[in-house]
Amino acid sequence: MRSVHAAMRRLFHAVLLGLVGAGIVHIVVLLLVPEFSERDAWSRLSMASDLYRMNRLDAEAGGAPVVKSVDPLFYATACRFDLDEGIVRIRAPGNVPFWSVSVYDRSGHNIYSFNDHTATGGKLDAVVLTPAQMIDVRKDLPEDMQGAIFVEAPINEGIFVIRSFVPDDSWKPIVSRFLDQSSCELQDF
Repeated sequence: MRSVHAAMRRLFHAVLLGLVGAGIVHIVVLLLVPEFSERDAWSRLSMASDLYRMNRLDAEAGGAPVVKSVDPLFYATACRFDLDEGIVRIRAPGNVPFWSVSVYDRSGHNIYSFNDHTATGGKLDAVVLTPAQMIDVRKDLPEDMQGAIFVEAPINEGIFVIRSFVPDDSWKPIVSRFLDQSSCELQDF
């Protein structure tokens, strides 16, 4: 009787260890998929256009979206940049109900996020730069950058994503124009 209990206990222990081990391996594999994927956002955007070019991410721009959106009430655009070439300035004219911005490194890790409530007058004007570039900019800040949001990013290459809320169909052309007229420019400094 004791040997049956002992055998059942060992079997239960082995099954429990196997399940825990399998769960750990499963989680590790899921976390490593983006690192080994060749079809990540950076790769898809690089196939769509060059650095410093805005790319609509939603199907409203015509054709298939570069990256599928999770929320149909948001339109989005993105650009890839390389801070080794200089600082990057992102601007968008006009007003929309809500916009948000995210800066990602090349691997897709979110470095910084902000929205229209952070910006001066709700206008999108942001500069992405490295901490070393920020030191140089602070020495002689150009007047046209006074109201810009400065994003110090400890990265070389990254992606800047603008998302804008579309509350109803009447806002679609306004939000589309806002995103289509946005710019991602390399700034000489």
